[in-house]
Amino acid sequence: MVIFLPFPGYRPALKNGEKIDDRISPPYDVIDKDYLNRLQSLPRNVTRLTLMPENGRYGKSRKELDSWIDDGSLAQDPDSFYFYRQTFSDNGNIKTRTGIVGILKTENYSEGNIIPHEETFSKVKDDRLNLLRDMETHLESIFGIYDGLSPALNERISENVILIYSYKDDSEVLHQYYRISDPMIMADISDEMECQKMLIADGHHRYETALNYSEENPDDEMKGFVLATMVAGNDDGLVRWPTHRLIRGNDISEKNAIRGISGKMDLTEADGIQDLRSKLKDHTFGILFKSGKCYLADHKGEGLWNLDTYVAQELVMKGVYKSDDGKADIAYDAEFGSAVKKVENGEYDAVLLFNEPGLDTIWNLSLAGKRMPKKTTFFFPKIWSGWVFYKMG
Repeated sequence: MVIFLPFPGYRPALKNGEKIDDRISPPYDVIDKDYLNRLQSLPRNVTRLTLMPENGRYGKSRKELDSWIDDGSLAQDPDSFYFYRQTFSDNGNIKTRTGIVGILKTENYSEGNIIPHEETFSKVKDDRLNLLRDMETHLESIFGIYDGLSPALNERISENVILIYSYKDDSEVLHQYYRISDPMIMADISDEMECQKMLIADGHHRYETALNYSEENPDDEMKGFVLATMVAGNDDGLVRWPTHRLIRGNDISEKNAIRGISGKMDLTEADGIQDLRSKLKDHTFGILFKSGKCYLADHKGEGLWNLDTYVAQELVMKGVYKSDDGKADIAYDAEFGSAVKKVENGEYDAVLLFNEPGLDTIWNLSLAGKRMPKKTTFFFPKIWSGWVFYKMG
């Protein structure tokens, strides 16, 4: 059973010439240093709460949050669901993705209702747990996928939502945020969600942190929920990009790397990067080396051994470059052109290039209890933060 409920959200009350983009930001883990400095120069931007720890704790940020509530910079709604619509271009195709924003009851994965698909980093979860302990507020949403609502309910929702914010970002993504507070519609949304499962698309660290926090506070029901944006599995805008692996091999030469990989997989040389890209869909993954040499790699297997990122992790990153022994530096990039450019200009020795991960593959492996390597999927566009907060105190 998935328990997904409306809540009395705190959200930006814009005044004195403020715009909604003064308050919001991409999620904490995708903001570079220069952009973060620009966002944190804004007096009420969400990053001043999510990314300004002092000695590992967020006591100062908590005082800032409380001051925003006290001076009316954040206003509280009655119980509501929110709807987050993003319209964007995916390789020239205009698409729209819509998510329902509410609070999700946390539970152990062993219950079989909340399903993860990627591994996580312990260090990141430690920081996010300190954030929750100090703020007692969920400031950012996880991103979940569920089967979907009935057509009749979707029609009632579309007739009753109220637009509250609209913003187009630098990537030409149009963000629109809506609210609905009709008690009957909200009850029906929760009822239809109950019999469904939820796959975590993005926000594994935040979900696991929220679960740990709830277990620290077993007597406080409000602390057993996490802010969540739920997108139907058949949503046309549910776009998935692969996350390519950039490798700096340090002591491993290109010649030895090619020899090592060819001993573990079938390699076919491609006639340049465009030839590789055009043929990539028919192969496990592609490899571009700093010299300009391109290869298409193939491996057959079952379960995780049929997953490109797992094969690359085990046979190439660990098996050849010894990344698990600290002998290689690994970086990630979800944009094909950007990843290729970083190798062509000599920043990295090689890049492993992947196909778009299929949603069926993600579901099937996850339901079988298999965790994919970190950063296997990149759901585009990212869900931005700062639209609404769930205050648990």
